[in-house]
Amino acid sequence: MTAAPTTPETVQLPPAPAGFRAAVRRMRHHPLGLAGGGLLLLVVAFCYLGPLFWKTNQTDVNLLDAALPPGPGHPLGTDTNGFDVLGRLMEGGQVSLQIGLLAALFATTFGTVYGAVAGLAGGVVDGFLMRLVDVLLSVPFLFFVLILSARFHANAWTLALVIGAFSWLISARLVRGEVLTLRVREYVLAARVMGASRRRIIFAHLIPNAMGVIIVNVTFQVADAVLVVAALGFLGFGLSYPTTDWGSQLASGVTYISADYWWLIYPVGGFIVLTVLALNLLADALRDAVGRKAD
Repeated sequence: MTAAPTTPETVQLPPAPAGFRAAVRRMRHHPLGLAGGGLLLLVVAFCYLGPLFWKTNQTDVNLLDAALPPGPGHPLGTDTNGFDVLGRLMEGGQVSLQIGLLAALFATTFGTVYGAVAGLAGGVVDGFLMRLVDVLLSVPFLFFVLILSARFHANAWTLALVIGAFSWLISARLVRGEVLTLRVREYVLAARVMGASRRRIIFAHLIPNAMGVIIVNVTFQVADAVLVVAALGFLGFGLSYPTTDWGSQLASGVTYISADYWWLIYPVGGFIVLTVLALNLLADALRDAVGRKAD
Protein backbone atom coordinates (compact mmCIF):
# COMPACT_ATOMS: atom_id res chain seq x y z
CA MET A 1 0.00 0.00 0.00
CA THR A 2 1.59 3.24 -1.10
CA ALA A 3 1.93 6.19 1.26
CA ALA A 4 -0.41 9.11 0.73
CA PRO A 5 1.19 12.15 -0.82
CA THR A 6 2.16 14.95 1.46
CA THR A 7 -0.60 17.52 1.79
CA PRO A 8 -0.11 21.23 2.34
CA GLU A 9 -1.51 20.84 5.89
CA THR A 10 1.36 18.52 6.87
CA VAL A 11 4.07 20.81 5.55
CA GLN A 12 5.65 23.26 7.96
CA LEU A 13 5.75 26.55 6.07
CA PRO A 14 8.55 29.04 6.73
CA PRO A 15 7.70 31.52 9.52
CA ALA A 16 7.49 34.60 7.33
CA PRO A 17 5.72 36.87 9.86
CA ALA A 18 8.21 36.00 12.61
CA GLY A 19 11.09 36.59 10.22
CA PHE A 20 9.63 39.95 9.26
CA ARG A 21 9.28 40.97 12.90
CA ALA A 22 12.85 39.89 13.59
CA ALA A 23 14.08 41.94 10.63
CA VAL A 24 12.20 45.00 11.93
CA ARG A 25 13.77 44.55 15.38
CA ARG A 26 17.24 44.33 13.85
CA MET A 27 16.57 47.47 11.81
CA ARG A 28 15.63 49.35 14.98
CA HIS A 29 19.03 48.53 16.46
CA HIS A 30 20.99 49.51 13.35
CA PRO A 31 22.00 53.17 13.88
CA LEU A 32 23.54 53.65 10.45
CA GLY A 33 20.47 52.18 8.79
CA LEU A 34 18.18 54.46 10.77
CA ALA A 35 20.39 57.41 9.87
CA GLY A 36 20.28 56.45 6.21
CA GLY A 37 16.50 56.05 6.26
CA GLY A 38 16.03 59.36 8.06
CA LEU A 39 18.36 61.16 5.67
CA LEU A 40 16.53 59.68 2.69
CA LEU A 41 13.20 60.85 4.09
CA LEU A 42 14.61 64.36 4.46
CA VAL A 43 15.81 64.37 0.84
CA VAL A 44 12.45 63.11 -0.42
CA ALA A 45 10.58 65.67 1.70
CA PHE A 46 12.85 68.45 0.42
CA CYS A 47 12.28 67.49 -3.22
CA TYR A 48 8.53 66.84 -3.10
CA LEU A 49 7.24 68.97 -0.23
CA GLY A 50 9.67 71.83 -0.64
CA PRO A 51 8.00 73.25 -3.80
CA LEU A 52 4.76 73.59 -1.84
CA PHE A 53 6.42 76.15 0.43
CA TRP A 54 9.12 77.58 -1.85
CA LYS A 55 7.46 78.43 -5.16
CA THR A 56 9.79 79.49 -7.97
CA ASN A 57 9.63 79.90 -11.74
CA GLN A 58 11.68 77.10 -13.31
CA THR A 59 10.44 77.64 -16.87
CA ASP A 60 11.10 81.24 -17.96
CA VAL A 61 14.69 82.41 -18.34
CA ASN A 62 15.48 85.67 -16.51
CA LEU A 63 18.91 86.94 -17.52
CA LEU A 64 18.52 90.03 -15.31
CA ASP A 65 18.82 87.76 -12.26
CA ALA A 66 21.52 85.51 -13.72
CA ALA A 67 24.34 84.24 -11.50
CA LEU A 68 23.26 86.05 -8.36
CA PRO A 69 25.08 84.91 -5.19
CA PRO A 70 23.07 83.65 -2.21
CA GLY A 71 21.11 86.46 -0.61
CA PRO A 72 17.62 87.74 0.19
CA GLY A 73 15.03 86.18 -2.08
CA HIS A 74 17.47 83.53 -3.30
CA PRO A 75 18.98 81.58 -0.34
CA LEU A 76 21.23 79.57 -2.67
CA GLY A 77 21.55 82.20 -5.40
CA THR A 78 20.57 81.82 -9.05
CA ASP A 79 22.15 80.01 -11.97
CA THR A 80 23.34 81.52 -15.24
CA ASN A 81 19.79 81.45 -16.66
CA GLY A 82 18.32 83.27 -13.68
CA PHE A 83 16.65 80.20 -12.15
CA ASP A 84 16.52 80.02 -8.37
CA VAL A 85 19.05 77.34 -7.35
CA LEU A 86 17.03 76.16 -4.35
CA GLY A 87 13.95 75.56 -6.49
CA ARG A 88 16.14 74.02 -9.19
CA LEU A 89 17.50 71.51 -6.67
CA MET A 90 13.98 70.46 -5.73
CA GLU A 91 12.90 69.97 -9.33
CA GLY A 92 16.09 68.17 -10.30
CA GLY A 93 15.81 65.93 -7.25
CA GLN A 94 12.30 64.88 -8.21
CA VAL A 95 13.41 63.86 -11.67
CA SER A 96 16.56 62.07 -10.46
CA LEU A 97 14.68 60.10 -7.80
CA GLN A 98 11.86 59.20 -10.19
CA ILE A 99 14.26 57.90 -12.82
CA GLY A 100 16.22 55.99 -10.20
CA LEU A 101 13.10 54.34 -8.78
CA LEU A 102 11.61 53.50 -12.19
CA ALA A 103 14.90 52.03 -13.42
CA ALA A 104 15.30 49.97 -10.23
CA LEU A 105 11.74 48.63 -10.41
CA PHE A 106 12.08 47.70 -14.08
CA ALA A 107 15.47 46.04 -13.59
CA THR A 108 14.43 44.19 -10.44
CA THR A 109 11.11 42.97 -11.86
CA PHE A 110 12.63 41.55 -15.03
CA GLY A 111 15.76 40.27 -13.30
CA THR A 112 13.73 38.57 -10.58
CA VAL A 113 11.56 36.64 -13.02
CA TYR A 114 14.55 35.80 -15.21
CA GLY A 115 16.62 34.53 -12.28
CA ALA A 116 13.71 32.58 -10.80
CA VAL A 117 13.06 30.82 -14.11
CA ALA A 118 16.74 29.96 -14.51
CA GLY A 119 17.10 28.70 -10.94
CA LEU A 120 13.97 26.56 -11.03
CA ALA A 121 14.64 25.11 -14.50
CA GLY A 122 18.24 24.11 -13.81
CA GLY A 123 20.29 22.05 -16.21
CA VAL A 124 20.79 23.22 -19.78
CA VAL A 125 18.21 26.01 -19.52
CA ASP A 126 19.88 27.45 -16.44
CA GLY A 127 23.31 27.18 -18.04
CA PHE A 128 22.20 28.96 -21.22
CA LEU A 129 20.35 31.76 -19.41
CA MET A 130 23.21 32.48 -17.02
CA ARG A 131 25.86 32.38 -19.77
CA LEU A 132 23.79 35.03 -21.53
CA VAL A 133 23.92 37.10 -18.35
CA ASP A 134 27.70 36.66 -18.17
CA VAL A 135 28.07 37.87 -21.76
CA LEU A 136 25.92 40.95 -21.14
CA LEU A 137 27.84 41.74 -17.95
CA SER A 138 31.01 42.00 -20.03
CA VAL A 139 29.45 44.79 -22.13
CA PRO A 140 30.60 48.31 -21.11
CA PHE A 141 27.52 49.61 -19.36
CA LEU A 142 28.05 53.37 -19.52
CA PHE A 143 29.26 53.22 -23.14
CA PHE A 144 26.02 51.71 -24.41
CA VAL A 145 23.86 53.91 -22.18
CA LEU A 146 25.56 56.97 -23.68
CA ILE A 147 24.92 55.69 -27.22
CA LEU A 148 21.25 54.97 -26.54
CA SER A 149 20.76 58.28 -24.73
CA ALA A 150 22.23 60.13 -27.71
CA ARG A 151 20.21 58.11 -30.22
CA PHE A 152 16.82 58.51 -28.56
CA HIS A 153 15.29 61.68 -27.16
CA ALA A 154 16.09 61.66 -23.46
CA ASN A 155 13.16 61.95 -21.07
CA ALA A 156 12.47 60.43 -17.68
CA TRP A 157 10.83 57.29 -19.11
CA THR A 158 13.43 56.55 -21.78
CA LEU A 159 16.32 57.11 -19.37
CA ALA A 160 14.69 54.80 -16.82
CA LEU A 161 14.17 52.09 -19.44
CA VAL A 162 17.70 52.41 -20.80
CA ILE A 163 19.27 52.23 -17.36
CA GLY A 164 16.96 49.41 -16.28
CA ALA A 165 17.73 47.44 -19.44
CA PHE A 166 21.37 47.17 -18.35
CA SER A 167 20.79 46.85 -14.59
CA TRP A 168 18.69 43.67 -14.37
CA LEU A 169 21.68 41.36 -14.70
CA ILE A 170 22.75 41.60 -11.04
CA SER A 171 19.17 41.05 -9.90
CA ALA A 172 18.95 37.93 -12.05
CA ARG A 173 22.11 36.43 -10.56
CA LEU A 174 21.06 37.19 -6.98
CA VAL A 175 17.56 35.76 -7.36
CA ARG A 176 18.82 32.71 -9.23
CA GLY A 177 21.23 31.93 -6.38
CA GLU A 178 18.42 32.31 -3.84
CA VAL A 179 16.07 30.11 -5.86
CA LEU A 180 18.67 27.34 -6.02
CA THR A 181 18.41 27.05 -2.23
CA LEU A 182 14.64 27.54 -2.05
CA ARG A 183 13.62 25.00 -4.70
CA VAL A 184 14.58 22.05 -2.45
CA ARG A 185 12.52 23.29 0.52
CA GLU A 186 9.60 21.19 1.71
CA TYR A 187 6.89 23.61 0.68
CA VAL A 188 8.22 23.72 -2.90
CA LEU A 189 8.43 19.92 -3.04
CA ALA A 190 4.89 19.72 -1.68
CA ALA A 191 3.67 22.12 -4.36
CA ARG A 192 5.27 19.92 -7.02
CA VAL A 193 3.57 16.81 -5.61
CA MET A 194 0.22 18.63 -5.61
CA GLY A 195 0.68 19.31 -9.32
CA ALA A 196 1.38 23.05 -9.14
CA SER A 197 2.63 24.57 -12.38
CA ARG A 198 6.06 26.13 -12.63
CA ARG A 199 4.45 29.53 -12.97
CA ARG A 200 2.62 29.08 -9.66
CA ILE A 201 5.73 27.77 -7.94
CA ILE A 202 7.72 30.80 -9.09
CA PHE A 203 5.18 33.50 -8.23
CA ALA A 204 3.52 31.90 -5.18
CA HIS A 205 6.48 30.23 -3.46
CA LEU A 206 9.92 31.18 -4.75
CA ILE A 207 9.70 34.94 -5.36
CA PRO A 208 7.80 35.73 -2.11
CA ASN A 209 10.39 33.81 -0.08
CA ALA A 210 13.25 35.58 -1.88
CA MET A 211 11.74 38.99 -1.13
CA GLY A 212 14.46 39.86 1.39
CA VAL A 213 17.16 39.73 -1.28
CA ILE A 214 14.90 41.52 -3.76
CA ILE A 215 14.16 44.44 -1.43
CA VAL A 216 17.82 44.93 -0.60
CA ASN A 217 18.72 44.82 -4.28
CA VAL A 218 16.07 47.42 -5.16
CA THR A 219 17.63 49.87 -2.70
CA PHE A 220 21.09 49.39 -4.19
CA GLN A 221 19.64 49.68 -7.69
CA VAL A 222 18.05 53.05 -6.91
CA ALA A 223 21.38 54.38 -5.63
CA ASP A 224 23.20 53.14 -8.72
CA ALA A 225 20.56 54.60 -11.04
CA VAL A 226 20.76 58.03 -9.35
CA LEU A 227 24.52 57.99 -9.93
CA VAL A 228 24.08 56.97 -13.58
CA VAL A 229 21.56 59.75 -14.16
CA ALA A 230 23.98 62.23 -12.61
CA ALA A 231 26.82 60.92 -14.78
CA LEU A 232 24.75 61.17 -17.97
CA GLY A 233 23.67 64.70 -17.12
CA PHE A 234 27.23 65.69 -16.28
CA LEU A 235 28.43 64.36 -19.63
CA GLY A 236 25.73 66.28 -21.48
CA PHE A 237 23.47 63.30 -22.31
CA GLY A 238 20.84 64.00 -19.69
CA LEU A 239 17.47 65.67 -19.89
CA SER A 240 16.88 68.75 -22.00
CA TYR A 241 15.29 72.08 -21.07
CA PRO A 242 12.94 72.75 -19.36
CA THR A 243 13.36 69.45 -17.48
CA THR A 244 16.50 69.21 -15.39
CA ASP A 245 18.31 66.75 -13.17
CA TRP A 246 21.13 66.99 -10.67
CA GLY A 247 23.77 65.85 -13.15
CA SER A 248 22.89 68.55 -15.67
CA GLN A 249 22.96 71.18 -12.93
CA LEU A 250 26.36 70.01 -11.77
CA ALA A 251 27.72 70.10 -15.32
CA SER A 252 26.44 73.66 -15.74
CA GLY A 253 28.07 74.71 -12.49
CA VAL A 254 31.44 73.18 -13.31
CA THR A 255 31.48 75.20 -16.54
CA TYR A 256 31.72 78.35 -14.43
CA ILE A 257 34.06 77.02 -11.76
CA SER A 258 36.75 79.51 -12.77
CA ALA A 259 34.28 82.34 -12.05
CA ASP A 260 33.97 81.09 -8.46
CA TYR A 261 30.23 80.37 -8.73
CA TRP A 262 30.46 77.89 -5.86
CA TRP A 263 26.69 77.91 -5.22
CA LEU A 264 26.21 76.20 -8.59
CA ILE A 265 28.45 73.27 -7.60
CA TYR A 266 28.49 72.44 -3.91
CA PRO A 267 24.74 72.32 -3.12
CA VAL A 268 23.85 69.98 -6.00
CA GLY A 269 26.98 67.91 -5.47
CA GLY A 270 26.14 67.60 -1.79
CA PHE A 271 22.62 66.39 -2.56
CA ILE A 272 23.94 63.71 -4.93
CA VAL A 273 26.39 62.47 -2.30
CA LEU A 274 23.84 62.56 0.53
CA THR A 275 21.17 60.73 -1.48
CA VAL A 276 23.48 57.94 -2.61
CA LEU A 277 24.98 57.68 0.90
CA ALA A 278 21.52 57.42 2.47
CA LEU A 279 20.42 54.72 0.03
CA ASN A 280 23.58 52.69 0.58
CA LEU A 281 23.34 52.94 4.38
CA LEU A 282 19.71 51.86 4.21
CA ALA A 283 20.53 48.98 1.86
CA ASP A 284 23.36 47.78 4.13
CA ALA A 285 21.00 47.84 7.10
CA LEU A 286 18.32 45.92 5.20
CA ARG A 287 20.89 43.33 4.13
CA ASP A 288 21.95 42.82 7.73
CA ALA A 289 18.33 42.73 8.91
CA VAL A 290 17.24 39.99 6.52
CA GLY A 291 20.47 38.09 7.14
CA ARG A 292 21.35 37.63 3.48
CA LYS A 293 24.25 38.58 1.27
CA ALA A 294 23.15 40.96 -1.46
CA ASP A 295 26.21 42.46 -3.02
